Amino acid sequence: MSNFEADVNSLLKLDRPTSSVPTRKRKTEEVNCNVSLNKSINASYNKTPMKMSNRSYTSKTPGKTPKTPRTQGRSKTPSKTPVGDRFIPNRTATNFDVANYKVLQQTTAVQDDCNSEQYMSPSKVAFRKSMNENLNGDTLNSKILSYKSKPPTAPEGFQNNLKVLYSQNKTPGSTRKTVRHIPQVAERILDAPDILDDYYLNLIDWSCNNQLAVSLANSVYMWSATTGDIQQLVQLQNADEYVSSVSWIAEGNYLAVGTSNGDVQLWDVEQQKRLRNMSGHAARVGALSWNNHILSSGSRSGKIHHHDVRVASHHVGTLENHMQEICGLKWSLDGKVLASGGNDNLLNIWSMASPTSPLHTFTQHEAAVKALAWCPWQTGLLASGGGTADRHIRFWNVNTGSCINSVDTKSQVCSILWSKEHKELISAHGFAQNQLIIWKYPTMHRIAELLGHTQRILHMSMSPDGSTVITAAADETLRLWKCFEIPQKMKKSSASAKKLGALSMRQSIR
Repeated sequence: MSNFEADVNSLLKLDRPTSSVPTRKRKTEEVNCNVSLNKSINASYNKTPMKMSNRSYTSKTPGKTPKTPRTQGRSKTPSKTPVGDRFIPNRTATNFDVANYKVLQQTTAVQDDCNSEQYMSPSKVAFRKSMNENLNGDTLNSKILSYKSKPPTAPEGFQNNLKVLYSQNKTPGSTRKTVRHIPQVAERILDAPDILDDYYLNLIDWSCNNQLAVSLANSVYMWSATTGDIQQLVQLQNADEYVSSVSWIAEGNYLAVGTSNGDVQLWDVEQQKRLRNMSGHAARVGALSWNNHILSSGSRSGKIHHHDVRVASHHVGTLENHMQEICGLKWSLDGKVLASGGNDNLLNIWSMASPTSPLHTFTQHEAAVKALAWCPWQTGLLASGGGTADRHIRFWNVNTGSCINSVDTKSQVCSILWSKEHKELISAHGFAQNQLIIWKYPTMHRIAELLGHTQRILHMSMSPDGSTVITAAADETLRLWKCFEIPQKMKKSSASAKKLGALSMRQSIR
């Protein structure tokens, strides 16, 4: 019985499916699949910068410091933050709309040069600049392509000794150039009825005693800038005659008056009476200039007479080189050189050493030369302006006889004045702009443009302190412009210098 059961069991074992061999094959296939999967995962993790690339997929527990396999040569582990090539712009920090606008603006500026700022008035340029800043802010000042992102802005009220962390490449406030404020409107307007509309005359002058002499037809009036009082000084007898020029002596107590009949009168302002009448010219006297006690007068005949007002025989010299009317006449500040401009487009430089012939004769102007001004802080520098056909301001070195610079003002030049405190000058213009222009010397950049007169500005004079300029125009108005205001520091220094001078005078008198 036992043998029979053993045989049956053996037969049953033979009929049972044998699963050992297939199971082994499946295990080996699963192992091979896992190995290939691990290799592909490791390869992909090595190519992409992820923190999980160093994890182990073994069943063993890793130690405190997992070991990394050593590789021959340079390590292929990438950096944490990918950095682009330095020649490739950073798209996130670049505004392509602004870049496109700036490129198009540059191309249109090259094609159309008439809209450039050099042909615009300073007020229009300032208006465009302010509108651009209000509408666009600081975006137009950025570069077309940005190669790195901008530094973060510091929180409000943040202070740090290491200011490099939040630097913005802006000009510090201490190094910025302060722009001097120039009022665009006249400080005061005075009426000047019956003032002659004649380019070749010189009808206003401001004395050192702060008194303004104004010629109106056949009369001369004095206006005190301190008190505002007005009084009449001169009244010509003949109604057909008129006053053609006025000029104060340096001390401010005598006034020279040129008339249309060729006479030169000398008036005492304090006593309000005429001291003498000096004749000799054959035509009207349109220009006067003082040099201590010598009074030079230029007439329509083209001759220049020197008068010594101290002696009875006043006529001490005559200069002849102009063929037409003398309309500009200025002695240099040191009294050694005289500049004369005429309607013959000539500019003559006369020396006291050789009064018979001019030291230099300049013919570059193409119109009448009326505007003449000597530089107060550079010896031998003369500025001259031409009429409607010329429109140029030219600068001369009278020591060498050369033209330093010339500027086309696009308008008739009627008068020029140098500033005493600033390296600037102001020019008055007639046809066709009727404006005042303040220039920076020597760059000749337009600082400001003052408008207000409706007709051409014929005459201009400066106050004794050099801060105010008065203009007379054909619209029969006088306008005062506060265009050269003196800084407070200079005022204090000048006041202290005056006190020291007065103290030394008292000590010397005692």
